[in-house]
Amino acid sequence: MAIAKYPSFVLDCPDTAVLSQFYGELLGWKVEARDGWADIRPEDGSNCISFQQVKDFKAPSWPGQDVPQQLHLDVMVEDLDAAEPEVLALGATKPDHQPGTSFRVFLDPAGHPFCLCVD
Repeated sequence: MAIAKYPSFVLDCPDTAVLSQFYGELLGWKVEARDGWADIRPEDGSNCISFQQVKDFKAPSWPGQDVPQQLHLDVMVEDLDAAEPEVLALGATKPDHQPGTSFRVFLDPAGHPFCLCVD
């Protein structure tokens, strides 16, 4: 028997409204924002990603580890070439260093690395 259920990931960021909107649009999830905190959830409420505003936030460095990423999200897509311009239009950036062929690394508007994956 599980001790707990419905895990949620919380990402530190400089602006909860911007980052929750970015991931809400990326995943098609509903955004619920309040002062310094935001949650995104799918319609069925089965998952949650939260965003916590942090003073003096320092974005992770990619691919270096001067400021370690500590956590990153992998999201599945059907076609990397089709998904790439869509996440860039949402505000993601694509670093030059791309270590694989079945995934692509991007940085969200707060600088957290995340990957679009096909495998």
